[in-house]
Amino acid sequence: MARELYPLLMFLILFLLLAAGVPIAFSLAAVSIAFSFFLWGPGALNILVSAAWGSMNNFVIIAVPLFIYMAYILQKTDVVADMYDVIYKWSGKLRGGLAIATIVVGAILGAVSGVVAAGVIGLGLIGLPQMLKHGYDKKMSLGAVLAGGTLGQLIPPSTNMVLYGCVTGVSIGGLFAGGLVGGIFLAFVYIIYILIRGLLNPAFCPSLPPEEQVSFKEKIRALKGIILPGVLILVVLGSMLNGVATPTEAAAFGAAGALFIGLCKRKLTWDIIYSSCYETLSVSSMVGWTMIGAGAFGSVFSGLGGNTLVANIAMNMPGGPNMVLAVSGVFIFVLGMFLEPGAIIFLAVPIIIPILTRMSFDPLWLGLAFNFILQTAYLSPPFGLSLFYLKGCAPDDIDIVAIYKSSVPFILLQILAVVIIFFFPSIVMWLPRYLGIGV
Repeated sequence: MARELYPLLMFLILFLLLAAGVPIAFSLAAVSIAFSFFLWGPGALNILVSAAWGSMNNFVIIAVPLFIYMAYILQKTDVVADMYDVIYKWSGKLRGGLAIATIVVGAILGAVSGVVAAGVIGLGLIGLPQMLKHGYDKKMSLGAVLAGGTLGQLIPPSTNMVLYGCVTGVSIGGLFAGGLVGGIFLAFVYIIYILIRGLLNPAFCPSLPPEEQVSFKEKIRALKGIILPGVLILVVLGSMLNGVATPTEAAAFGAAGALFIGLCKRKLTWDIIYSSCYETLSVSSMVGWTMIGAGAFGSVFSGLGGNTLVANIAMNMPGGPNMVLAVSGVFIFVLGMFLEPGAIIFLAVPIIIPILTRMSFDPLWLGLAFNFILQTAYLSPPFGLSLFYLKGCAPDDIDIVAIYKSSVPFILLQILAVVIIFFFPSIVMWLPRYLGIGV
């Protein structure tokens, strides 16, 4: 085989291992070890050691387990339930009010945790039964939970944006600023869709019955449920966007703040602290091993001329830079059907983003657009993680096929949002420019 085809062979073997059920981290490492050993000899195995050291020596990555820990504490101390109760009471006579409440709570939860699993599971346990109880269409109910729960991918503090910033060197503060606006914009797109469906078919997502609507005084009283989470959002995001704290320091503030909220609510127990630590360690370990494997894979891929091969293909592609961008977006979308988003960041970003940057695309805008597309990875059948999170907490009579079907309209809305920010990039770029972060 010609040596220039080895990079393509690496990807082929990688996908065969994934299809066989080998975890992504170990698939990446195995391919890297095999190619480096047989092509360059035993001394080349130092690549894996260098990749591990580079991952462990990255200070910013400490923010990931801290944000994950914060999310687990907030989920286990019923903060999600309190926020949903507030929006639920304020929805009143609005058609689709409960679905809109699910989207809004998902956005708020994304701003205080940044972990998709916490959002989808929390909304699935609290919001889904309420919508089904009040006669909402099943697909609309499931789709609203999926869409709202995944907003944590965009709305900071997003752990995937932290990983993206670590891999590319793009300002995490700039990504957070653009992601905040982008996440609110996407939530707005979801809400418009729900309102239109409610207007066209009132039975599709009805308003609350009169006996469950509460007085204005009761609505005001319910607002106390979002005071502490609101303060936590201001502390975490405000400290980063104003340059007072680094993402890692802000994550530490967030983790401490989540513990404080649990104490104030008198729901923080040693069991919650222990289980949150254990689950955080489990998720963070997966991220760490994936980083090591992807670092080794990228080094071997580059050493075999893979980056040059991809760059040459891109530069000679008809249609110019916009066609390269479109093909890259489709490639990321397809990867999202089979791989978890963190793995896609480690695998695809080091190859694609440098090429697009050389084509004069703004690196920060690319990061935001990439994360918009990456969010569809959580919803895309057959292996979108959010689909399985929801299946795990949904009633037994809801099968995975129904969940797959419910995701389709919201995937299309996400693709529409990507197209809009392509033609109107100022939608997501105005806040980073105003704050002077990353631009």
